[in-house]
Amino acid sequence: MSGEILRAVDLRKTYLSRRAPPVEALAGVSLEVRQGERVALLGRNGAGKTTFLRIASTLLRPTSGTIQAFGVDVDRHPERVRPYIAVVPQEGKPFFHLTPREQISTYLRARGLSRETAHARTEAALEQMGLTDFANRLSITLSGGQRQRTMVATVMATEAPLLYLDEPTIGMDPFARRSVWESLRGLTRKGSTIVLTTHYLDEADALSQRLYIIDGGKVLVSGTAEDLKRSVGGTLKVFLPEGAAAIDRFRSFGTCVPDGAGLTVIVAPERLGELMGLAVSSNLTATVGPVTLEEAFLHVVGRSIHEDE
Repeated sequence: MSGEILRAVDLRKTYLSRRAPPVEALAGVSLEVRQGERVALLGRNGAGKTTFLRIASTLLRPTSGTIQAFGVDVDRHPERVRPYIAVVPQEGKPFFHLTPREQISTYLRARGLSRETAHARTEAALEQMGLTDFANRLSITLSGGQRQRTMVATVMATEAPLLYLDEPTIGMDPFARRSVWESLRGLTRKGSTIVLTTHYLDEADALSQRLYIIDGGKVLVSGTAEDLKRSVGGTLKVFLPEGAAAIDRFRSFGTCVPDGAGLTVIVAPERLGELMGLAVSSNLTATVGPVTLEEAFLHVVGRSIHEDE
């Protein structure tokens, strides 16, 4: 990877209303994305992820701050940026009167691709996304997941240098989600750069090479998924279903997170035996597993990713 494709500096967006207080959707976001990267913006609903993507893709103007793509100011010269990007908007839908095959092919032709190239990429995208059996059905007759797969296939077929995907796998079954992940990995191997928003922790972990955790319109932390997991203070988590009442006994082992009657303790491997011994002597059952992005997110944000504003 080399070269900086996207750069935002102190990006802010405030929505004004005559009848309600101002809403600050972005409160000074700064980030950068290098060529060929897959970068995830991870956060709860309402964190500011979609607002950022709408500004980056020229659909919304910022209140202040700067954002550049390919060295061009996105706000001042959107027409110079648009030919090099493609977008899957959140809850976007294909044209109801077109089939998936027609949707993809028409979009590619509108972007200036030749008939032969558009046809080849359309058929490849349909196959990659498991849409071949539905390729000639009107989009209005498709399920929500099939429509979402059509939208993703349409944008992936462009092979644009910079792709924005806002919650691209929402509504998809696990098999389809993994097909999207593999297709996106293939695009970055070809040189595309991908920025996606998600609130699926497994998606951010499996797909992103770097990620930014966003909450309250701010970037709280950035790095690789492994970096964030290590920042929690250990690589193992021990869950004690009835351990919350005994939290003081376990504080010395690491981060303790109560959840109702249960208690999760983040611990280094070398102290696991000692912790398990204390659990046994306290008549507490315990389960052990690796630290995941869920613990890292909770450590950084202080709330579950599934907890809305």
